[in-house]
Amino acid sequence: MRQPNIQFTKILTVEPLTKEDLRQFKIQLLYEIRQILDEKMKTTLNDTHPEWIRSKAVRIFMNMSPGTLQSLRITGKVRFKKVLGSYYYNFED
Repeated sequence: MRQPNIQFTKILTVEPLTKEDLRQFKIQLLYEIRQILDEKMKTTLNDTHPEWIRSKAVRIFMNMSPGTLQSLRITGKVRFKKVLGSYYYNFED
């Protein structure tokens, strides 16, 4: 029979696990999950709300006619960019 190599033998100690230990673990785990979800939500919100949106999306979102949007653009009440014939509006405006 072969003797175990002392270098690789680990001594395992058994520690009692209390309900308080489990409660603290649960709190810590939930906190870490919340941090991960909050960080993910921040990046998701940035991805779903682009900085510049097209005229049609603005009209649907604001429930306005093309003429009303043109009037806001002419009076300078909204920021816009014209790219290849299409108008893009700042989402924050």
